[in-house]
Amino acid sequence: MNVSRDQLQDLFDLGLTAHQRGDMASAERLYQQVLLREPSAFAPRHMLGVIRFQQGRHDAAIELITAALKQNPAISDAWINLGHVQAGLGRREEAADSYGRALALSPGNIEALHNRGNMLRELKRFDAALADYEAVLAARPDLAETWTVRGAALSEMGRPQGALESADRALKLQPNLVAALSNRGFALRELARFDDALETLDRALALQPGHAAALANRGKVLSEMNRLEESFASFRLAASHAFGGDKPDSAKLAHERKHNEEQAAWRAANKEDARITSGERLLSRAINPLNAEPAAKAWADSDPKIVVIDNLLTDEALTALHRYTLGSQIWHTSFPQGYLGAFPESGFAAPLLAQVADELSATFQEIFARHPLRYHWAFKYDSTLDGIGIHADEAAVNVNFWITPDAANLDGEGGGLVIWDKAAPLEWDFAKFNSDESAAYAFLEEQGARTVRVPYRVNRAVIFDSNLFHKTDRITFAEGYENRRINITMLYGRRQRA
Repeated sequence: MNVSRDQLQDLFDLGLTAHQRGDMASAERLYQQVLLREPSAFAPRHMLGVIRFQQGRHDAAIELITAALKQNPAISDAWINLGHVQAGLGRREEAADSYGRALALSPGNIEALHNRGNMLRELKRFDAALADYEAVLAARPDLAETWTVRGAALSEMGRPQGALESADRALKLQPNLVAALSNRGFALRELARFDDALETLDRALALQPGHAAALANRGKVLSEMNRLEESFASFRLAASHAFGGDKPDSAKLAHERKHNEEQAAWRAANKEDARITSGERLLSRAINPLNAEPAAKAWADSDPKIVVIDNLLTDEALTALHRYTLGSQIWHTSFPQGYLGAFPESGFAAPLLAQVADELSATFQEIFARHPLRYHWAFKYDSTLDGIGIHADEAAVNVNFWITPDAANLDGEGGGLVIWDKAAPLEWDFAKFNSDESAAYAFLEEQGARTVRVPYRVNRAVIFDSNLFHKTDRITFAEGYENRRINITMLYGRRQRA
């Protein structure tokens, strides 16, 4: 039966109306009817892609929207929707490019600018992200959401005063905007206004008790106030809200999928051992006290400040921590180089870790000089891929220690840490000293810097000035889940600023 173009348009319009009222089944059926009669039609294929995205079927959404754009690449809304799907899959570079294609067709498009800014911020291209946010706000200074993400970018750049001002602009427009309150609390923490930060975050949580970012920021503030038990409890609550579900396999890197399969098999084989996910405090000590005096002397005598301590943890603590990191489902952040991260916001906040942090400060008082714990994490590596590149950290003192058995390390002289004897310039901001590798290497060459290479050993800690550039040494570990290299890092105190 022949169907006129007007009738096809009527079918599509009915589908769009159903789609807008949330009747996905009817919308899908009507879009498909149009495509059956006119297979080259752009609009129904594009909108079917949007439906697949809303259903969580990201790969199908990309296939449909990409096919539509091949037929007509001049539709900015389709490029924006493609960017949304790519962003949902964690494909940030591709998403930023799609939003850029939309902007080439529709300069000044607010949605494309805002979302490209978000992708650029996640890629740590902060100056470019800020430029997009500024372009949005120049046209629409009433957009509280853009003021909010602008503030987040400024915080990540180490500019807390600007971040606070941006959060306040957002809150002037929407006084109960929880994301802005959360960002405001983080900025106040960076300005060492801890009581004000806690008050702001408690206000956010009164409005939305399960807001994961506000809970995580509250944990960070409490950590700086040396209230570690409360801090870690807040982090665990944040993780329960942020990671109740799992992202689709299509959004995971290959090495993350490999890890998760290995962990599932390991957990199944060790299910009788309840300790693997608890990480409870020990009744005995976690930190070996015999290291205190020699470490204090080594720290006082070293220049630059680098101290290596063997047998950091007691045997009981080492065993408990290793099994906790093997069994707990806390590895939610994947890095393309080949490692996974566990952060306090994702549940890496066991009571045993609080005990370790407390005892580190108490045992090595001459080193930590009352510095509070600022942050901590663990990284777990794929044995065939790379580790962390050159960077410095936003803290005063780093503690890095390794917990995988030595038998896993196939290179007894490698697998550890490389530290340069020159510190990042104090005028460099976070984005530069933490992620601009080319600038770091150029600076170190200019300074004639030398390296200190610390080989991997289980239960070895390296305590050093956080300003010193460092990177993971080459990794040659055996295959197998229990052989994955695991390091734990704790940051204490605040980086001096220019």
